[in-house]
Amino acid sequence: MRIDVLTLFPEVLQPYFAASILGRAQASGAVEIVTHQLRDYSRDPHHKVDDRPFGGGPGMVLACQPVCDAVEAIEAMDPRQALRVLFTPQGRRFTQETASRFATCERLVLICGHYEGHDERICELLAPVEISLGDFVMTGGEPAALAVVDSVVRLLPGVLGNDAATDCESFQGPRLEYPQYTRPREYRGLTVPEVLLSGDHAAIEAWRRAQSEQRTRQRRPDLLAKTTPAVQRIA
Repeated sequence: MRIDVLTLFPEVLQPYFAASILGRAQASGAVEIVTHQLRDYSRDPHHKVDDRPFGGGPGMVLACQPVCDAVEAIEAMDPRQALRVLFTPQGRRFTQETASRFATCERLVLICGHYEGHDERICELLAPVEISLGDFVMTGGEPAALAVVDSVVRLLPGVLGNDAATDCESFQGPRLEYPQYTRPREYRGLTVPEVLLSGDHAAIEAWRRAQSEQRTRQRRPDLLAKTTPAVQRIA
């Protein structure tokens, strides 16, 4: 997979992309992550990429020309078909299901918004998938790009070393993950549940299923509601 990130602040993203699992994933060839400075594609003599909004109002708006020219130039760098993604508070909420879908793509082009917003014609011309991390507003799309790249790359084959590592995680199915423990067996008066020390794999699996169910009901009952079949009304 190749991931291109269009941003005003590549220097913010690059250290994270080079570290830990993402760094190893690139070294192994599982993914190529390339950052691009949006200002490099501006035709303005001062490399300006924003302007005042028509109709008045606060803030500045990201302009069409640099974004559209940049995306077209970046896509021409590699023949693989790219899925365009624009980060905006008005987009669809990013979920594990979205991450899994993105992980099947050959290439992603991520566009980090900034300022007060973006010229609507960017969406009309580029037709990107519009994505939001949640119901809040940030100063730019860079934190969203970090979150999306991290969640997608770890799903690629071979990146985590064991492809089964993600099977029982929270949001991979309709339930949250069960509690986890490691050494020491006792810490500050709190002990590891005896079943996890029993060596009885069937009992451990049953305990984990029950804990997963209980935790989901307590913390995210909405996840269980999604899996409950709707009752058909009889007229």
